Amino acid sequence: MTVQDIRSFVAGQWVGVDNAAREIHSAITGDVIARAGNGSLDVAAMLAHARSIGGPNLRAMTFHQRARMLKALALHLGQHKDRLYEISFATGATQKDHLIDIDGGIGTMLVFASKGRREMPDAHIYLDGGVEQLSRNGTFLGQHICTSLQGVAVHINAFNFPVWGMLEKLAPTLLAGVPAIVKPATASCYVAELAVEIMLDSGLLPEGALQLVSGGLGDMLDHLTTQDVVSFTGSADTALQLRSAPHILRNSIRFIAEQDSLNASVLGPDVTPDTPEFDLFIKEVSREMTTKAGQKCTAIRRILAPQAQVPAVIEALQTQLAKTTIGDPRDAATRMGALVSAAQKADVLSKADQIATEAECVFGDPENFDLQGADHDGAFLPPMLYHCADPDGANMVHEVEAFGPVSTIMPYRDLDHAIALANRGQGSLVASVITNDGTVAQQVALGAGAYHGRLYFNNRTSMKESTGHGSPLPHMVHGGPGRAGGGEEMGGLRGVMHYMQRTAIQGSPDILTAIGGKWVPGATEITHDAHPFTRMFHDLQIGETFHTPAHKITSDDVAHFAEFTGDTFYAHMDDDAAKRNPFFPGRVAHGYLLLSFAAGLFVQPDEGPVLANTGLDNLRFMKPVVPGDSIKVRLTVKHKTPRNDQYGEVRWHVTLTNQDADLVAEYDLLTMNAFAMG
Repeated sequence: MTVQDIRSFVAGQWVGVDNAAREIHSAITGDVIARAGNGSLDVAAMLAHARSIGGPNLRAMTFHQRARMLKALALHLGQHKDRLYEISFATGATQKDHLIDIDGGIGTMLVFASKGRREMPDAHIYLDGGVEQLSRNGTFLGQHICTSLQGVAVHINAFNFPVWGMLEKLAPTLLAGVPAIVKPATASCYVAELAVEIMLDSGLLPEGALQLVSGGLGDMLDHLTTQDVVSFTGSADTALQLRSAPHILRNSIRFIAEQDSLNASVLGPDVTPDTPEFDLFIKEVSREMTTKAGQKCTAIRRILAPQAQVPAVIEALQTQLAKTTIGDPRDAATRMGALVSAAQKADVLSKADQIATEAECVFGDPENFDLQGADHDGAFLPPMLYHCADPDGANMVHEVEAFGPVSTIMPYRDLDHAIALANRGQGSLVASVITNDGTVAQQVALGAGAYHGRLYFNNRTSMKESTGHGSPLPHMVHGGPGRAGGGEEMGGLRGVMHYMQRTAIQGSPDILTAIGGKWVPGATEITHDAHPFTRMFHDLQIGETFHTPAHKITSDDVAHFAEFTGDTFYAHMDDDAAKRNPFFPGRVAHGYLLLSFAAGLFVQPDEGPVLANTGLDNLRFMKPVVPGDSIKVRLTVKHKTPRNDQYGEVRWHVTLTNQDADLVAEYDLLTMNAFAMG
């Protein structure tokens, strides 16, 4: 068998192994299939390359340009995923496991690409929150902004998901405008190497944006600066060793940790064996025990069931787990493949022995189980289910994680007891609760939320579309307190912010407008001879403003609007009743009547660049308008966002004032405007 040398990508060049390389074994056969590691990698050159070339190249791109790059990268990976499938079998993963790792990673990158286009500006500065008025007259304001860190992100990934684990970190990092040095776990680094090669060969990444270390990092972390970030996935012991290094602490270097945890799944007290939730619970637990051979940081390690239901749960799980076909992951009939290595198998058995001091094994004998299409030289284990009858007196089941197909069922007396047991994990990535009772869900959220990064509730309503206990989604945060690492990943744009610096800026409206690229009330208004609705998207200037003449509101207007729309609320129809309302001086005009008149005042009716009105945001009514009052409108270009190569979104700031110049209403109008006519 040919032994593959796994390369690193260093400062724009592929670098091979040296005599410091470690052997990598097939999870299926135990044979040596690869070597990885180079003890003489020039880590200083890697860091310099990222900071001086990769960072400036990425920061020169806008958020939208980076988002388009991510989408193109994801689609390119999708075109080559069969190559990734094929090489991943040697990790012990089945084809179903590949869908989680490879397709899941590609899907995560696509979500970040979409969020970058939809939720971030086509600019280099991200505005975080609204403008704060810091002075009486609004001439001195505050705003929070986020800008790209000017360093490098070092990603240290776990062995279990070599593609997803890399892409879920890489996508928000690149979207933030920060270059990455990826260090995959050695046991599965050959999969990550291929994924990196595919991305680099695409030509989509700017120079210096991505580098790869196959093997050890050497002393790289000792050369990081305050602008750098370490993002780590792995064991709590390794995280503690890395994050407590004096250089990391002394320089307050950002360290994001996502650690393995003793996640729990709770069978709700309302669930009995004759309900759909019971069957759902059994399926969830058995799937989490066997997917990736239980090598998931989110896998269910502790199964909590009402005391009366424990025998039924054990019996149902024994039946379900007995259906698991274990064997060569390349065989389509296989439902659970091997652990990643013999070393990992030995570690799982050692941890299982510790659990066995407090719990009885009720399913799975590692010395005697059926294996299809493979032999026991591979890193195979059966699902192993334990029963701990006294979870209050036990410690190991709440402290020791066997990172494989191992889980322990334990009884609880009542829901408060279940919450207390779940929290004994001292911080977990996820806990699931299978219940059809909203009161149960609320009690768990209040009692266990502080100990968990994610709470997953499922029942008969959501079961067909739910994504599963063990599936972190890019839209939601992935991480947890305490033992789980105290960090967060993903979570939509929250994940991007880990690689950016939030800064408070203070100044005049014009200064804030110039910095953020979004017009701030009080900033200079730009006038133009032509109506803004006649001007193309690219011709419009931030701050360009149109003032309308005044329009008088009459009693007939109010009555007609009420009759036409059917909105005959008493405040619009009965002067005496309206006066008894503390908010109104008497009969008042409808708020939506004012918006309709406002549109009539500022709209230019001819065919032109404005293609569609797509919505109103932040609508507020500040002061009632009574018959006899007059209103006028100020329409200002607040922000512009290209949407494709034909049109873009214009956000207009709209204010309505009365004859006394008092603010009556305010909102943002959204329109789609063409780049050109024809």
